[in-house]
Amino acid sequence: MFDRRTAILGTLAGGLAAPALAVAQTAPPRIGATTPVPGLPEPDETIDLWPKGAPGKLSPPIVETVDERSKDASLTDRAVHGISCPRLIVFRPRIPNGSAVLVAPGGGYVRVVIDKEGYEIGRWLAARGFTVFVLFYRLPGDGWAAGPNVALADAQRAMRIIRARARDYGIVPERVAAMGFSAGGHVVGDLATRFAAPVYAPVDSADRLSARPDAAALIYAVQSMMPALAHPGSRDLLIGPDASAASAATHSTANNVSAQTPPCFLVHAEDDSVVKVENSIEFRAACKRAGVAVETHLFTNGGHGFGLRRAMGKPAEAWPDLFLAWARTQGLG
Repeated sequence: MFDRRTAILGTLAGGLAAPALAVAQTAPPRIGATTPVPGLPEPDETIDLWPKGAPGKLSPPIVETVDERSKDASLTDRAVHGISCPRLIVFRPRIPNGSAVLVAPGGGYVRVVIDKEGYEIGRWLAARGFTVFVLFYRLPGDGWAAGPNVALADAQRAMRIIRARARDYGIVPERVAAMGFSAGGHVVGDLATRFAAPVYAPVDSADRLSARPDAAALIYAVQSMMPALAHPGSRDLLIGPDASAASAATHSTANNVSAQTPPCFLVHAEDDSVVKVENSIEFRAACKRAGVAVETHLFTNGGHGFGLRRAMGKPAEAWPDLFLAWARTQGLG
């Protein structure tokens, strides 16, 4: 089972370039000093998003904590909370194809699930030529001044930094996609529809660049904040349990789709009992109304949070290859 799982999760080590450690940047979280799973390299290259610290600093400061949730020694499932230094974790391919993907893991806005919806897809995409940046974003429930826009601010800043450093990574600035899972799908949906919203004060020349992704992949994404469709936990942490209908509408991504929204790729399982499939259906309908190109894959079986590892043997197992095929039609890869 481990051999098959390793194969599906990546060509995981074979397509990765040797890491280049970024100087004076916040390190990725670790549990212990050794590589958790032999053969799966831990990333070492990071980019802090905010050179003078994240705006709206908390007092007292929060402490970043990593929890290992897996009971399987051959498969990590780490989740991080208390993120006060948002950053990008970089996966470089051995042979760059000129395209990049910003990846926002999920976690219900309680945590950021870094293995299942971050590092695994990072290794998988890097093995296929993409330069991947996994986003450690701040969580709205921690009390940041930006409130429900705090993760969007980090995502906008991340896109601008990727473009500002495109030459360093062999990236074409017009070939930067974003991919989000579950609540991270809401972050990316927000980014795809509100990329120009002024949610933070510019800090350097990178902020003159566009934050619009050239394509967006929303995987079993939280989209709606309206009570009938919302994932309750994500809604409560993003806008509060007593949020007004106006606030819920503002932060429901389908309401913000416009002709400027980039082409979108949607994946959802119809048996998802955590985030209703209607979240993706509603977003697709909004794209169609706005004339935005959208490809949608609804699977009969897959549940929620399948990523790569939990899709195996289910109809949803096809989604990564479908994404690659779609990405090529968008000039990526």
